[in-house]
Amino acid sequence: MRLTGFDGASAFVTGAAGGIGWAVVQALTDAGARVMATDMAVPDEGGAVWRVLDVRDRPRADALLAEAAALHGPVTLAVHAAGVLATGPLLQMTPDEWQRISQINAGGTLNVLSALGRVMVPQRRGAIVVVGSNAGGVPRLGIGAYGATKAAAAMLTRCAGLELAPRGIRCNLIAPGSTLTPMQTGMWADPSAGAAAVIGGDVACFRAGIPLGKLATPEDIANAAMFLLSDQAGHVTMADLYVDGGATLRA
Repeated sequence: MRLTGFDGASAFVTGAAGGIGWAVVQALTDAGARVMATDMAVPDEGGAVWRVLDVRDRPRADALLAEAAALHGPVTLAVHAAGVLATGPLLQMTPDEWQRISQINAGGTLNVLSALGRVMVPQRRGAIVVVGSNAGGVPRLGIGAYGATKAAAAMLTRCAGLELAPRGIRCNLIAPGSTLTPMQTGMWADPSAGAAAVIGGDVACFRAGIPLGKLATPEDIANAAMFLLSDQAGHVTMADLYVDGGATLRA
């Protein structure tokens, strides 16, 4: 099956300089979309228009969407991949750190969904994919705040999908598991041992391994996003697609 709906389309991506966001930008541009790629710091790369965006800044998101429309036409495709990781026990998390992670992972998701919705409602069409985490659906030791904010992002996405569905706009969520990105590998002291430990699981930490026996690549996650954005997913909205090699054992 060949995915369609991308050629000439105007697309907007947050968190675009990260591993998953970068793979999404490449997939969209390869499919013929015209992309505005945003992040806190942006590379000087061809194939997309790059702009700085802190997702906590809703007016800036509104301004960039207006610029994207002026450059490429009305934005009809969007992937929100921006997010940050926080590790450590919940009992040791400071109020300032909680505020930071929740403002980015949850508040940033609300800001981007709201900005995109205001642009897409008059058009009565659009597809939005939010990159969450399987940690938002399964309790995990050491990343409780991250999981909680990703759970909030998931519910925001599904509720936005319910509000926007009558206007012809689809909102879906991808929940990746362990993926070979700098966010993941940055937690490992030894990359090879770290990968093996994640794949094998840890009973003492109440963490299952990965049944497929491998970590995801950013391209695995981008491919799932491309399907949810495509014409072929035209009757899919409010879905929560786990792309984790079976790690959560989720039905």
